[in-house]
Amino acid sequence: MTVSNYQNLIVWRKAMNLAKEVYAIAKLLPKEELYALSDQMRRSVVSIPSNIAEGCGRESKTQMTNFLRIAKGSAAELETQLLLCKEIGFVDEMKIKAPLAMLDEISRMIRSLMQWK
Repeated sequence: MTVSNYQNLIVWRKAMNLAKEVYAIAKLLPKEELYALSDQMRRSVVSIPSNIAEGCGRESKTQMTNFLRIAKGSAAELETQLLLCKEIGFVDEMKIKAPLAMLDEISRMIRSLMQWK
């Protein structure tokens, strides 16, 4: 089972929009975080739509589900990184509120896609 065009998936589009939001937040971090937290945040957020796309291109439901699990794990990783930015004081809560809500929605959508037959 594959999804022929991942770009038509709402969850993929939402993940792409989240990536834009997170890249903007990463620019707000101090320069000393360029190769640390901000770099890790960018990798995590890029992993979400990338793994959704790769999973959709796979030949079986099992393979697709595996890549969706990776995307879901990257979402949890990004959530942790955004919360850490707030805890450290790099960004205020208002800056991460929308991305955290987007992450929650994307995670639920990925879970639903994993259950799709």
